[in-house]
Amino acid sequence: MHRPRRHPLIALSTVLALCAGAPAWAQQDPHTPREIAHLLDFVAQSGCQFERNGSWHDSKAAREHLQEKYDYLQRRKLVPSTRAFIERAASQSSWSGKPYQVRCGSEQPITSAQWLNAELERYRAGTR
Repeated sequence: MHRPRRHPLIALSTVLALCAGAPAWAQQDPHTPREIAHLLDFVAQSGCQFERNGSWHDSKAAREHLQEKYDYLQRRKLVPSTRAFIERAASQSSWSGKPYQVRCGSEQPITSAQWLNAELERYRAGTR
C-alpha cells in the first residue's frame, strides 16, 4: 500500500504553531492560587455531597479528589486561571466525561461547574 509522503515543512510548521501557544498556557493569573485554595476550602467545608461516576462522596473526599486533579494539572502548567481549574478539574470526570453533581441538603443536585462558578463570583465580589 502506498502512503502519501508528508512534507517536512508542514510538519515543522505545525509543531512550531503548537509550541507558540505553550507560554500562554504556562502564565498563571496571580489571583489563581488564592482563588483555587478558597474553592477547595469551600468544597471541604460545605457539607454537601458530590457525585462522580455514579457514586456520592462527602465534601472532604471531594476536596481531596479535586486537590489531586489540581496538583496533576499544575505540574503540567494547565491551570492559567481559576475558570480553567473549574473547567479542567472540577466539572467532570476525566475518566468517563460525566459531569460532577453537587447536592446540598434537600436541594436538587446541580452541576459542580454551576456551583463553583457561583462561589467564585461571590468570592471575587467580596475581595474587590
